[in-house]
Amino acid sequence: MKFYPLASAAFLGFGILCAPLSVAEGLPDLGEAAQTEFSPAMERRIGESVMLEIRRDPAWLDDPEVASYLNRLGNRLSSQIEEGRQEFEFFALRDPTLNAFAMPGGYVGVHTGLILAAASESELASVLAHEISHVTQHHLARLLNKSGQGQVSSILAMAVAILAARSSPDLAIGAIMAGQGAAIQNELNYSRDFEREADRIGLRLLEKSSFDIRGMSSFFERLQKSGRLYENNAPGYLRTHPLTTERLADMGNRIQGRPYKQVPDSIEFQLVRAKLRAQEGASRDAVTEFETRLRDRSFAGSEAAMRYGLAQAKLRDGNPAAAEREMGELRRLKAQSPMIETLAALLRSKQGDPATAVKILRAAQPRFPQERAVAYGLVEALLEARLPAEAIKVTEDELLNYPSDAKMHAMQAKTYSVLGKRLQQHRAQAEAYALLGQVPSAVEQLELAQKAGDGNFYEQSQVDSRLREMKKRMADEAKLAKEAKK
Repeated sequence: MKFYPLASAAFLGFGILCAPLSVAEGLPDLGEAAQTEFSPAMERRIGESVMLEIRRDPAWLDDPEVASYLNRLGNRLSSQIEEGRQEFEFFALRDPTLNAFAMPGGYVGVHTGLILAAASESELASVLAHEISHVTQHHLARLLNKSGQGQVSSILAMAVAILAARSSPDLAIGAIMAGQGAAIQNELNYSRDFEREADRIGLRLLEKSSFDIRGMSSFFERLQKSGRLYENNAPGYLRTHPLTTERLADMGNRIQGRPYKQVPDSIEFQLVRAKLRAQEGASRDAVTEFETRLRDRSFAGSEAAMRYGLAQAKLRDGNPAAAEREMGELRRLKAQSPMIETLAALLRSKQGDPATAVKILRAAQPRFPQERAVAYGLVEALLEARLPAEAIKVTEDELLNYPSDAKMHAMQAKTYSVLGKRLQQHRAQAEAYALLGQVPSAVEQLELAQKAGDGNFYEQSQVDSRLREMKKRMADEAKLAKEAKK
């Protein structure tokens, strides 16, 4: 389709928050003018505003285990950036198409279809490395400055186009043209430079992070073959990231001669893929698929991942007792992962035994102290076991270590509600909304907290102070939005 290159010029990966990693080897310096136009705070705020819309998208995957895995993988790569510090957030969308994209402020989205299509963890890492490189190289800002569209409203229009591109490249093109004008049509060669630059820097990030750099070329070659098979229905990633023979040759030349290094997949990569596969299609079909693969031994990776996927599928199919039997097989295989512990606890809760679920998760906490899903599961299990006072203690301890955890603030609000503490409930919910960028909702919750009438003087003063802060933030954001329209 003749418009695909135009679409690609708009969705390249979009951060302006720090100095570039470096100028890609063998390419000209594409310029730094964007840094004079957009501040890091403005860039992050734009990304947050787009994320508000994405979190409302039915495809948004609110799964802390998948999100945790993607962020560990992405942070392993981004920690190898040589210059400057860049904050990233990686998230998943439940979508069978093969796509990934980056947005202002370092937000990187990955479709579940792409995670399942990756033949190895190095292949998945190569896509994240490519998107990270678009962000660190300021490609959106360069595009806008070159086309004379360097305004906040232009970036917002680009962000709208990114959302449109998820479901319809043609719709995205319309959004781009409406927001940017015909000038972007002249940027096609520039976008190919972006792609080559992101390839080369992404390869370096892969290598420094101890992944197999051949994962990038193998994944893109498979995408290219898929694109030829499906013609106009080519994978979305090819539409937003034009793949040329020149790019493949350049990757091959850089990889050639490098020593081969076999990099085994992590157990989390295999478990995340099994979990996503168990959630696809009809539950009975998912059960049959896992049972067939296990019977025929027709699976790549570990048996533990297959047993885990079968347990997830059987639980989804409404048979927790059968899922429990698969958990017994998992224990026999001695697989170690927080994902296995949270599933074991969930199975006990589903069978009316929250006390054992609490025991499993309390034992898992010191083993996996940074795994948010374990903490969330423990709070839920304590509530099911009718131990809200202990649940509140867990939320307080967790928020001391992770004060920016919006989900834990929301769980704390739920727990205060069980305890009948209305002021604390609304205050905690306000913090959850504030962290998600939903400032008007945060103000509304704080006003409810003011009227609750069950707090002491100190608690009431804290609410009053926080409400003043949120109202000022809401006014500042309204002013920024007004200026962006000028």
